[in-house]
Amino acid sequence: MQTTIKHRNNISSIDWKLVILYLILILIGWFNIYASVHSSEPSSIFDISERCGKQFIWIITSLLIASSILFIIPAQLWEGISIPMYILSCIALVAVIFFGVEVKGSRSWFQIAQIKIQPAEISKIASSLAISYILSKDWFKISKVKDFITISLIILVPMFIIIAEKETGSALVYTGFALVLYREGLSGWFLVAIGTAILLFVLTLTANSYIAILSLIIIIAFINILQNNKILRNTTILLLFSITMFFVPQILNKAAEYMEFFKSIKALYVLFGICLSTTPYFLVKAFRKGNISYYLSTICLIAGITLSLSTEFIFNSVLKEHQRKRIELILGMTEDPSGVGYNVNQSMIAIGSGGLSGKGFLNGTQTTYGFVPEQSTDFIFCTIGEEWGFIGSSFVIILYILLMLRILYDAEKSRGSFTRIYGYCVASCILIHLFINIGMTMGIMPVIGIPLPLISYGGSSIVSFTVLIFIFIALDHQEKKYFN
Repeated sequence: MQTTIKHRNNISSIDWKLVILYLILILIGWFNIYASVHSSEPSSIFDISERCGKQFIWIITSLLIASSILFIIPAQLWEGISIPMYILSCIALVAVIFFGVEVKGSRSWFQIAQIKIQPAEISKIASSLAISYILSKDWFKISKVKDFITISLIILVPMFIIIAEKETGSALVYTGFALVLYREGLSGWFLVAIGTAILLFVLTLTANSYIAILSLIIIIAFINILQNNKILRNTTILLLFSITMFFVPQILNKAAEYMEFFKSIKALYVLFGICLSTTPYFLVKAFRKGNISYYLSTICLIAGITLSLSTEFIFNSVLKEHQRKRIELILGMTEDPSGVGYNVNQSMIAIGSGGLSGKGFLNGTQTTYGFVPEQSTDFIFCTIGEEWGFIGSSFVIILYILLMLRILYDAEKSRGSFTRIYGYCVASCILIHLFINIGMTMGIMPVIGIPLPLISYGGSSIVSFTVLIFIFIALDHQEKKYFN
């Protein structure tokens, strides 16, 4: 009995390397938030009237929460409450639409006294736990249609609710869970499908639906050829239909100039009808030959066409006006360096002016004089780039890479599938945040308002990432106490 108690109190089984990486990142964030609000007049980094002082309070709060997760809350509790927590988070996401306060055109915050709480941040934790719970069950097989639909709904339900809140950035984080599904046995072609969907969206915006759909069919044909040369003949038929689909709408639109009848015909719906008419052929082949490639090709074709036809609705109705303009700017559809492109241009100037080694702490001109809006939140990385330069920016990125690699290393060594899957969920969330945030400060991603993990100013952000990471550390610690 004494041995057991001693073993349970052994803190050496905590992954302190992971804890140290976490602490370094939050300290970097705190100092750079101070730099971003610093002006020519001296002020204290602990001044609670400034964002740096408020962030210090959130850091202390986060450390207390992290300690509670590690030393007070039983690690096995998280698996047990994963589904109830997920359900409550979805309820909170819906409730905030009706009872939340509006911040910058988005109704996604609850306000209690002076504290704002964003359910979307809590939802990432709850969704990660729910995904881990479902995927870790012995009965779950991702290759089964029923199980795949189940896990897809777990991911998509909160994602679409968050989109309804007009928090597109937070919703995009959920796409990272596709990497978790891939690790747990989902076909790599699913990731190809996600990439193709993005390509279709971009092509529809920059060119037109005809070009996008033609590209889709060529991709499907190419994949089919790679997978099975025996279906080359049927792929050729598919390509012939693509040619038909490309030219028929053009002919109809031209004929509409001369025939009143054709004016009432929507070319894209005719296009969709032609594609739909090919469906029976591929379905018959799928069931008669027992080749799932035909079935999947048909589904992908219809899904792709639906996405292309709905792109205009998504772009105009789901995205905010400033997000639409920034996407147009990135895709080269418009030029507006003094308008919607101002933030990005100033951010790139700040990063570029830092050079190799930076201007030095508190010496950044773009930072000190506030040229970059939201510099302590969404654009905090440009402060690092200006004052720390290329070397400092690379150092921060390397810290993130080490953090994610350490999580994945511990996850792969885990004996329990729940801990492993949850570790991948945590790493995926950090990766998507990192990629989008740094991408938008460098002008290669649209500005959609997503914080840099552990560094950007914000209580909801730092607390949610602290909980997300330390739940994994606690789960890993629990296993190592008994098995190492």
